[in-house]
Amino acid sequence: MATLILLNKPFQVLSQFTDREPAGAARATLADYLQAPGFRVAGRLDYDSEGLLLLTDDGRLQQQIANPRHKLWKTYWVQVEGIADDAAILSLQIGVELKDGPTLPARVQRIPEPEGLWPRDPPVRRRLTVADSWLELSIREGRNRQVRRMTAAVNLPTLRLIRHRVGDWTLQGLAPGEYRRLVVRRPVSRGGSARGKPAPGSRRQP
Repeated sequence: MATLILLNKPFQVLSQFTDREPAGAARATLADYLQAPGFRVAGRLDYDSEGLLLLTDDGRLQQQIANPRHKLWKTYWVQVEGIADDAAILSLQIGVELKDGPTLPARVQRIPEPEGLWPRDPPVRRRLTVADSWLELSIREGRNRQVRRMTAAVNLPTLRLIRHRVGDWTLQGLAPGEYRRLVVRRPVSRGGSARGKPAPGSRRQP
């Protein structure tokens, strides 16, 4: 058994407990939202991305979640500039060519703006003359800024990126900055994930 923390990481928060950059404008870190000695991030999330971030106190579980060889699906809500046509969707589904090589096939569909989505602070800048739209996009890789580069490759720049799901775990019930703790079993098969129940002392942190 292991403990897993599910955190809804807000926009412009580092996926670490300290800011290792030289002194300057202070950036928010995970320490502003929770105290978790002995826990490590399992699969990072960019500073300018939002959503589900997992932390665990178990090294093997961390590897099962974070290492791309286990092919755990990660699902994102992506607000893009422009409207995705069938050709763009098909390209993403097949795989697009990036500077570091072609991507694996992705699961992609057009969706309306997710129901109950919280406003971003600061809000997304929009161009009055260009429409925007939403995609649900799932990948099994973990390249640097991969989703943003994928949408850019089909001429749909990403405006807002929210990780909604990792394996069986989702953001459901968590507002930005809130978290919950689960007691879980390690994955028992390649590509699978552990299910969990709330751990003693689990709480939400506004």
